[in-house]
Amino acid sequence: MVKLDGRSGRRYIPATDLGWDEGDRVAKHQFLSDEWFETVQKLVDEHGADAPPQANVVVNLVVTDTPFGDERKMHMGARDGKGHWGTGHSDDADVTLTTDYVTAKEVFVSNNPQAGMQAFMAGKVKVQGDMAKLMASQQQGGNPKLQEAIQAATE
Repeated sequence: MVKLDGRSGRRYIPATDLGWDEGDRVAKHQFLSDEWFETVQKLVDEHGADAPPQANVVVNLVVTDTPFGDERKMHMGARDGKGHWGTGHSDDADVTLTTDYVTAKEVFVSNNPQAGMQAFMAGKVKVQGDMAKLMASQQQGGNPKLQEAIQAATE
């Protein structure tokens, strides 16, 4: 359950709700802000980004219409079960997706593959590269604890 810190006014989820130690809490940051990227990197380091051994797709993402005045670029995916994630683009990406901020947040933070497919069908997501590999990767899952932690840290 999301709570409000009376001193800072920031929203947070008590760490105990995530299975962490009593008294810890997770600060929420705006999706794709510099603070969000820093926090997500720490969560990846803590929870690991390992993927199923057969996972073998890396995606570059371009997010337009951000509240930061510029487009944001990042990459995510896996090679041979080892997760890849970070700011900027990967030189060996299989696919590049371009979408707007609202759509990216719905698809990637909510981890809602149906929203991604609907956005694609509505023309809100442009795909360059190996579409078949991207579709196959949708069935491979990910790290649920990491996904939960990222959701908890995102406004």
